[in-house]
Amino acid sequence: MLLIKNAEIFAPEASGRCDLLLGGGQILRMEADIRIPRKYCEVIDARNLLAVPGFIDAHVHIMGGGGEGGFKTRTPDLQLTDAIRGGVTTVVGCLGTDGYTRTMPALLAKAKGLEEEGLTTFLYSGSYGVPMRTLFGTLEEDLLFIDKVIGAGEVAISDHRSSQPTFEALAQLAGTARRGGMLSGKAGIVNLHLGDGPRGLEMLRRLLKETEIPATQFLPTHINRNPSLFEEGIAYAKSGGFVDFTTSTVQAYLDDGEVPCGEALRRMLEAGVDPGHITFTSDGQGSLPDFDAQGHLRGISVGRVTTLFAAVRDAVQLEKVPLDTALRVITSNPAHLLKLRGKGHLAAGLDADVVLLDPRNLEIHTVIAKGRPLMKAHKPLAKGIFE
Repeated sequence: MLLIKNAEIFAPEASGRCDLLLGGGQILRMEADIRIPRKYCEVIDARNLLAVPGFIDAHVHIMGGGGEGGFKTRTPDLQLTDAIRGGVTTVVGCLGTDGYTRTMPALLAKAKGLEEEGLTTFLYSGSYGVPMRTLFGTLEEDLLFIDKVIGAGEVAISDHRSSQPTFEALAQLAGTARRGGMLSGKAGIVNLHLGDGPRGLEMLRRLLKETEIPATQFLPTHINRNPSLFEEGIAYAKSGGFVDFTTSTVQAYLDDGEVPCGEALRRMLEAGVDPGHITFTSDGQGSLPDFDAQGHLRGISVGRVTTLFAAVRDAVQLEKVPLDTALRVITSNPAHLLKLRGKGHLAAGLDADVVLLDPRNLEIHTVIAKGRPLMKAHKPLAKGIFE
């Protein structure tokens, strides 16, 4: 067992000072002054630290992505220490542009490997293209028979790299995701990649208007990629939709008008968006391509999961968003939307995923996943087998 003493709890709501007793991968008790003989447990003195839920990164190319500039531009896969340093204890893996040299069986194998190394992992089935390439042949079967599959994606729209799905094809995919989610007791989310195209959220708005599928079935991502899409996102979220901001970026994107995530969160909250309808994801290990006006690739970088909490910290320190509100976008919000039971909160009976923060600078001090310390006092205690 592991006993965390005297921590200031943000669960993610501010909950005062108390102790956390962890054992068997769960939070056994969360209350003031828990007393256990030290011979029965390891003790961490968190008197000057904040305890928050382990971070959920719900859009990570765990086996790499990219390829938009040929084989040499395929990005590398996620290493365990990258997640640890970012405080990420739960990841949702996905494919991107390339659903051919990157395959669903390989994605599932990578997810299982990361789970063996200490993280909790889930998957989206499919990639940019429609029709989808799944494991069992249909999305419904993937949702029903593969525990890790929780939805579909990332399906690309309003992007020159997308398969240009018709409205009918996308509606059929969303209906399949909803049925599969209902039958399996999962979220059945359709994760939608939004590009820079002028159509923006037009197809998604039409789906919600012309079909019976609710907004909870969709999570459009990259909403902060340009000013026009961001303003669309505000209106969409105020109407009841959910939006996701991408934390990985490069200076060229910001120079072209991408809205930094901390600023984007503040502006959405000021516009009256429900704070429960906003999430951050890193797009970790995905490609950050630089295309010219004709769609020619000029350069490429790699997304990092370590940007996830860095963006939350910016929201608090630079944009003055309250910590408990900012934490929701990488803890309770994705846990609720994606139906990740046991995740996203600190409470007795939930999974023992805990991050300890230094309140002076909001630096990550200690990371505990499923009750196992992976980093303590800024020093990683675990690493991937090939690191």
